[in-house]
Formats: sequence, structure tokens, C-alpha cells
Amino acid sequence: MQRVALEDLEASEAADGVHLALMAGSESMNVQHFEIEPGAVVEEHSHPHEQTGFIYEGELTFLTDGEELVCGPGDSYAIPGDQPHAAENRGDEPVRGVDIFSPPRENPSWEED
Repeated sequence: MQRVALEDLEASEAADGVHLALMAGSESMNVQHFEIEPGAVVEEHSHPHEQTGFIYEGELTFLTDGEELVCGPGDSYAIPGDQPHAAENRGDEPVRGVDIFSPPRENPSWEED
């Protein structure tokens, strides 16, 4: 069994105002914590991993397939692998939540050496 405490992690800034920290993981999935500051944008991208997530603070607007979907505290979401998507924090408070990636998202581009 693995335990990873959020307070023990050092987040990486993947884009301006977008802070990510990889948490616990296994052979088939891993968890990532995120904090997205007001006004910050996650540009459109895709990855082979299936992505599910849960927001516990703030509101995040997802953009995919020409549609917008707003998720707030208590909402979960699922993004199929290889589906282009973007996200924006259009609110006045940070958005905080967790994503789960399957297969595990190892060594994301913002952490490559």
C-alpha cells in the first residue's frame, strides 16, 4: 500500500497559474492534485490516458468538441483518452481537485528533464 500526503508534495507549474502534483499511483492508474488560479488556462491538449476527476473547490470550465461544461464543488468528470480538451478558471477563486489517469501518467512534459 502507498500513502502520499498532499502537504508533503511540491507542485510543478505546468502553465501560468496551473499547479500540478503527482500523488499515489499503481501499475494501472495514478492520482494528480491540481490548483488552477483565477484567470488561468489549460490550453487544448490530448493524451492517451483516460482521465477522471473531482473538483472540491472553485469552478472549472472545460472546452471540448466545441462545447463548454462547467464543473464545480462536488462534481466529477470523465475525459476519454485522446480527446482534445482545454480548461479555464473564469471565477474569482482557485479551483482545486484531483485527476486520476489510466494508464498512469508518468513523467508529464512539465516534469521532463
